[in-house]
Amino acid sequence: MIEPRAPKFEWGQRVLACADIYNDGSFPEQAPDALLVIEGAQGEIVQVGSHAESNTPIYLVEFQAGFVVGCLEEEIAPA
Repeated sequence: MIEPRAPKFEWGQRVLACADIYNDGSFPEQAPDALLVIEGAQGEIVQVGSHAESNTPIYLVEFQAGFVVGCLEEEIAPA
C-alpha cells in the first residue's frame, strides 16, 4: 500500500481559488458546468482527505458563495 502524500494545507486555513471552479456534476441542484466559485474567492478548509487511488490530498473548502467544494492543491492558494 502506498502511503498518502502529506497535505500542503491544513484544516481551518484560509485559501483563495486559483481559477474559476465549475460544477463537475457533484452539485445536482446546480446546472452541469455552472460556475460555482470565481477565481480569487476566499474560503476556508473544513476537511482534509485523500484520494486513495491517486494518493492525492483533497480539500473540502467552504467558499463565501456558500458552496463546499472539493479542491486539489493546484486549485487553491494560501490567503
